[in-house]
Formats: sequence, structure tokens, C-alpha cells
Amino acid sequence: MSKIALITGANRGLGRATALALATAEVDLIITYRNNAEEAAALVEEVTKLGRRAVAFQLDTGKLEQFDGFVASVTAALDSSWGRQSFDYLVNNAGVGLAGSIAETPVEVFDELLNVHFRGVFFLTQKLLPLIADGGKIINLSTGLSRFVADGYAAYASMKGAIEVFTRYLAKEVAPRGITANVVAPGATGTDFGGGHMRDNDQVRDYLASQIAMGHVGRPEDIGGVIAMLLTSPTNWITAQRIEASGGQSL
Repeated sequence: MSKIALITGANRGLGRATALALATAEVDLIITYRNNAEEAAALVEEVTKLGRRAVAFQLDTGKLEQFDGFVASVTAALDSSWGRQSFDYLVNNAGVGLAGSIAETPVEVFDELLNVHFRGVFFLTQKLLPLIADGGKIINLSTGLSRFVADGYAAYASMKGAIEVFTRYLAKEVAPRGITANVVAPGATGTDFGGGHMRDNDQVRDYLASQIAMGHVGRPEDIGGVIAMLLTSPTNWITAQRIEASGGQSL
């Protein structure tokens, strides 16, 4: 029986790279997107060409009122597409890149970060737990910025710090079902996240590269490969851990 992964925010960036890495490892996919249905459809097509099955659903992970309908859609898709009542892997990846100093962060920005990066992850996981198969795995995305500090990321990194604490408690609660829960914390990675400056701005990239032991900014595939490895390899004895994938940033 094929394994099935549910990845939030998989139409681009780290989510897309993770989806493709998992499809290559013969995992089927349920993906979500916030706005860009065309990107999601293109990913589903690419996954299909790799010989795997995939479905995509629109979901704003910052809007809790959408969760019951989403869970109902996932339940129906599991039955109609796979003849199953559960999936195996949950990757809470969806995020928004909003930055600003503590002095200049408005309540509205703080609340959006809170809703998407912590409140949404907490309650979407809560809603999906009954659908995760015993022996399954959960990966929550954090950030290297919860270990090292960069100007303008106090609110964002604080939400991710909360995710790391949440994941340890989650790991304890789901352990009786044989489910593991871990954090992957990417360092500087070249995507369109936060306006794409780590991907497109040569000055920013050069500076960050000077702070990274491996000598360059990460690629989405670097992070997707780590997540796929944790999910598809025999890593059931790893739980409640923070795995940083940063190329040795700010050592």
C-alpha cells in the first residue's frame, strides 16, 4: 500500500521541493495552496508524471474556520482516490514571510504570523490527528532564526520557537500511537519566501554565504531532501527533535 503525505503550502518553495522529493521516493500526495491554483495544478501534473497520485486543495492555514471543510475534503479524497481512511505523513510547511523590528511590527502583522505559523499549525494538527495512521510521522517547519538572530525577524522567529515547544509536547502525546513528531529548521534558503531576497539579491546571498560553513545559500531541494529522508527512512526512533538544515549557518 502506497504511503500518503499531506503537505501544506506545497505549490512553491520548500513545500514543492518536499513534494517532489517524496514523489520520487514513491509517496503519494495531498497538497494545499493558499492562492495560486495554477502552481498547485502544475505540481499535481509533475507528480503524476513521476508515477504517483496527487490531489490539491485550497486552504488558508491562518483561517481556522476553513479547517472542518478541509478535513472533510481530505477524508473524501482518501476514500475515493486511495480507498483509505488515513494518511501517513503530515508536513506543516505553509508560511508567510513578514519582517520588521520589534519597534515597528504592527499588531496586524503579528497576528498574521501568529495565525499562520502557530495557531494554524496547532489547530490544523489537532483536526488531522484522527486521520494520521498509527506509526505515521509529523514534520513541523521551524527556522534557523530560532537559534541565531537576524535583524527584523523577532515576531517570525518567536512563532517558530513556539512551534518547537509545541512539537515536543506533540511528540509525547502521539507516541502511544507510534507516531513521531519532529522539527526541521531551515537556514537561509533561496526561494521566493519573504520577497525572494535570499534567492535574487546577490549582495544578500554573498553575505549569507559568508556566514554558512558550506559556503552557499541553501536550495529548496536541500530542505525537501531532509524532510523526505526523515519521513521515508527507518527513523522511527527519532522524535521530539529539532533538525537544523542550514549548511552550518552562524556556527
